[in-house]
Amino acid sequence: MSAPDLYAVFGNPIAHSRSPAIHAAFAAATGEDLRYEARLAPLAGFAGAIAEFVAAGGRGANVTVPFKEEACRLSNRLSERAARAGAVNTLTFSDGEICGDNTDGVGLVQDIAGNLGFPLSGRRILLLGAGGAARGAIAPLLAAKPASLHIANRSADKALALADLFADIAPVTTSNFAELTGKCFDLVINATSASLAGENLPLPEDLFAAGALAYDMMYGKGETPFLHWARIQGAARRADGLGMLVEQAAEAFRIWRGKRPDTAPVLAELRRQLTS
Repeated sequence: MSAPDLYAVFGNPIAHSRSPAIHAAFAAATGEDLRYEARLAPLAGFAGAIAEFVAAGGRGANVTVPFKEEACRLSNRLSERAARAGAVNTLTFSDGEICGDNTDGVGLVQDIAGNLGFPLSGRRILLLGAGGAARGAIAPLLAAKPASLHIANRSADKALALADLFADIAPVTTSNFAELTGKCFDLVINATSASLAGENLPLPEDLFAAGALAYDMMYGKGETPFLHWARIQGAARRADGLGMLVEQAAEAFRIWRGKRPDTAPVLAELRRQLTS
């Protein structure tokens, strides 16, 4: 009897990762024979950790903080969305090659438009932050044909530099946080790490249009600081990034196994664990 195919998620830290449980559930639901592990990579030894994993028969890997940009550089081939994002969260090892992809943005869009039933076409979207998480989201958001996409960041220059990278797809406007005063949006996405640090962003009031959705890429037990602020500000709907986590994992599973698992039961169980 052959051993199950080997996959893993690499990060530092990594003990908190829910990816092994998510992919185990996907494998059970789809009948795929695989083993999925969480592996701690040394901060200065990511490439070596990947090489060791491939030598042990690893077929594919997810990559999380802080190695996504290094994974991009390590890849021999990149998908268009990974090249656009400048970061890789999904690696496939085949015929001596490392193929890099990025499923974060498509996971975000699938969670918002699919799970939350909030279509993006024709919407005014505000993306907060100009780091890697924001960069990975821009092309998938623009592909959904919103009315507009605005990037706001503490440093307006960094937001402008990011927008310029996607100017060939569609125009993207930018500003710092203070310059958002007087503007309102149908969807506000927090792609900063502020919630992870327990911090609030210096945002003006009245950002949310009627019926607007506030979305935080972060998640945890209880309300994130951003979603707490959004509730006080009158955002009609609020959602954290747990669905994005599950949807990006499902897209990685599809890349590796050719099957896209049903995410609803897995998301429901993770939500139950977070709220119990």
